Amino acid sequence: MILVGLTGSIGMGKSTTAAMFRDAGVPVYDADAAVRDLYDTGGAAVGPVGEAFPGVAKGGRVDREALRQAVLGQPDALKRLNAIVHPLVGRDRVGFFAKAEADGADMVVLDIPLLFETGGHANVDAVVVASAPADLQRERVLARPGMTPERLDAILAQQMADAEKRARAHFVVDTSRGLERARAQVAEIIATLRDPQFKSRRDTPAG
Repeated sequence: MILVGLTGSIGMGKSTTAAMFRDAGVPVYDADAAVRDLYDTGGAAVGPVGEAFPGVAKGGRVDREALRQAVLGQPDALKRLNAIVHPLVGRDRVGFFAKAEADGADMVVLDIPLLFETGGHANVDAVVVASAPADLQRERVLARPGMTPERLDAILAQQMADAEKRARAHFVVDTSRGLERARAQVAEIIATLRDPQFKSRRDTPAG
């Protein structure tokens, strides 16, 4: 089974690109959705995150805004959080792989925002980066409710620069040229990965 890592900075169209892979019949693992479930009522992360960051667990669930405030601009706090959450996400991902294999999938996409930052790119066969010009990125993100330029800059400071991600990717989907062009790029990537001549990049990972 071919493992594809999909990533991209905030506002670059990663979620839209993931949906295009899903529409093409490729199972997609959404790491953000997995984390939301872990933080929700009954989620496995509620207890340990609440202990590590007093006050962020409210009503039996993690208050994501309170947690964001607790780690924003605090590298050590973010590392502490990742040390709790990443193993739990990994366990959830094992279940996803098992189902995909049982369903006969020949390829899966791992939608992981911090793929490069966490070293996950070394464990996939190919990396796809969703990208767009910086001015369009800012326009998209600042249109979101509650977003401010300061908050956006703080988020970007925690993410690898888009130029570096593109340089380290095996494939880049330019989301600035419209949905149909992006969809065509995704179809081309899938065809390339399914070509009998394709060889796993896991032995020579991007970057």
